[in-house]
Amino acid sequence: QVQLVESGGALVQAGGSLRLSCAASGRTFSTYAMGWFRQAPGKERRFVAAMWSSLGSTNYADSVKGRFTISRDNAKNTVYLQMNSLKPEDTAVYYCAAGRSVSSIRIGSVDYWGQGTQVTVSS
Repeated sequence: QVQLVESGGALVQAGGSLRLSCAASGRTFSTYAMGWFRQAPGKERRFVAAMWSSLGSTNYADSVKGRFTISRDNAKNTVYLQMNSLKPEDTAVYYCAAGRSVSSIRIGSVDYWGQGTQVTVSS
């Protein structure tokens, strides 16, 4: 069992930056691929980014490529999402996810979800 707790969501102006954190419980954190999704009001939850090991390849949605960076610290059981050059359309609840692989996370096959953290980008 893995429990995920996100933090770092806030209200920020367009062009600004935020770093989201996701702290995971359990000793098996390093065996999971980790990812981030987001859900805007009235829309479906969508994939944002995922990665396997701390040195592994990363995968991003086209809408965030070049602006967002996913990283993880297995010693701290934490995954991060650095978000730069934020746009109003990035406004959403951001969810942390743990899954069996980057490809499975990308298609929404997730073993564990966090509770979400709100990111609001003002224009």
